[in-house]
Amino acid sequence: MDIRLLRGAEIVPHIADLARLRITVFREFPYLYDGDFEYEARYLDTYARSADSLCVLVLDEARVVGASTALPLADETVEFQRPFVAAGWEVAKIFYFGESLLLPAYRGLGLGVRFFAEREAHARALGRFSHCAFCAVQRPADHPRRPADYQPLNDFWARRGYRHHPELHTEYHWRDLDEQEESAKPMSFWLKEIAA
Repeated sequence: MDIRLLRGAEIVPHIADLARLRITVFREFPYLYDGDFEYEARYLDTYARSADSLCVLVLDEARVVGASTALPLADETVEFQRPFVAAGWEVAKIFYFGESLLLPAYRGLGLGVRFFAEREAHARALGRFSHCAFCAVQRPADHPRRPADYQPLNDFWARRGYRHHPELHTEYHWRDLDEQEESAKPMSFWLKEIAA
C-alpha cells in the first residue's frame, strides 16, 4: 500500500475518487448515507481550498482504498463552527478532523491509528492549535438498521486520547438509504488537547 500526505490543492486530482469512497463507506451504519456525487465534490473542495488542510490518502496500486482528512476549523463552513462559537471556544485554535474512510478489506491493519497520528502531527506542526476535534453521528442503540455485530468506535477514540463533549452538538442533514427526503441527524463532538 502507498500512503500519501496531500496538502491543500494537492487533493484536487483525487476529489472524484474521494467522493466515491465517501459515498461507498458512508452507506454503512451508522451513517446510512444515500450519497450524492456533486455534493461530495463541493464538500471536498473546502479541503482543497484550505492551504493548511491534510488528506492522508491510501492507495493499493492505483486504487484509492482509504483516506482521512483534516483542516483548521476556521476554514470549515459556519455549520461546523457554530457549536464551538456558541460554547465560547476559539475557532482559530481548533484543528478539525473530517473523516476516516477505509474499504472493509483494509480495516484492522493499523491504518485508523495512522490516520489519527498523521493528522495530529500535522496540527502540531502548524503550531497554532490547542485542540483537535471531530464529530460523530448519534444513532439510537435500538436503530432498526444497526447490525447485530456493530461495534461503536468510542473506545478506539478514547484510546487515542479523545474525550466526548456532548455539550458540543449539532445536526446535519442527509438522506438515509431508506428515506425519500433529507432529515436531521444529531451529531456530537470529540476533542483532544494537543497544545504543549
